[in-house]
Amino acid sequence: MKLKQYQVDAFTDRVFGGNPAAVVPLPSWLDDSLLQAIAEENNLSETAFFVPSKKGFQLRWFTPVKEVDLCGHATLATAHVIFEILGDARQVITFETRSGDLFVKQNGKLLEMDFPASPPIPCEISEKLVLGLGCRPIEVLAAEDYLAVFDSEATVRSITPDQSVLSQLDLRGVSITAPGNEVDFVSRFFAPRFGIPEDPVTGSAHCELAPYWAYKLGKNILSAKQVSRRGGDITCELRADRVILSGSAVIFMEAEIAIPD
Repeated sequence: MKLKQYQVDAFTDRVFGGNPAAVVPLPSWLDDSLLQAIAEENNLSETAFFVPSKKGFQLRWFTPVKEVDLCGHATLATAHVIFEILGDARQVITFETRSGDLFVKQNGKLLEMDFPASPPIPCEISEKLVLGLGCRPIEVLAAEDYLAVFDSEATVRSITPDQSVLSQLDLRGVSITAPGNEVDFVSRFFAPRFGIPEDPVTGSAHCELAPYWAYKLGKNILSAKQVSRRGGDITCELRADRVILSGSAVIFMEAEIAIPD
């Protein structure tokens, strides 16, 4: 059996920027072990699989080691494939996912993703987290991930974490964040427990970051940059209990993968 696969750079308007994701359209679901094997073979932070449904599409995301509940950049990549490659003419795509229904629509050259907000709650500063980051945050909050707040963009850029220590933490990953020099806030994201030492651009983390910075800065529309090596730009808008994440995407590769019968 052969399947189409697309590799898309998300949250960027240029190839080799943003966060790469593999996108695999399916007529129906394959066995979970096969989906995981494809994701492991791709060795990207996320591989997205989707099948048609009555609402739109069912969508799932896999890292090289496990399935995850929510992934922003691979959702953006999938929507880009559906709109630009498959030529879907609907105004809004509905994705049925483990995190509920997600919605993506085109707005000029940008894609707007409508995700559930996940406001982080203040928590104690774990010494293991401090050891893993090699630097003590000003404050730490928790949602699905830890959110460690620092004083400046320069501090966030300078951190070299100990991945073996971070992999021992009990949550999915760690966002480190600070006010930006040219944007409202910057961040980086580490999830070694999920096989992702550092994710280039993490849409789902901004479901936690946006509510925090919206409250801190007193504004609902925020400009954000993830300052990984590849880097990526996200516009965030907090609307009640939802976060609108806007970004661009570009196709890097179209391929055909061979699946054993």
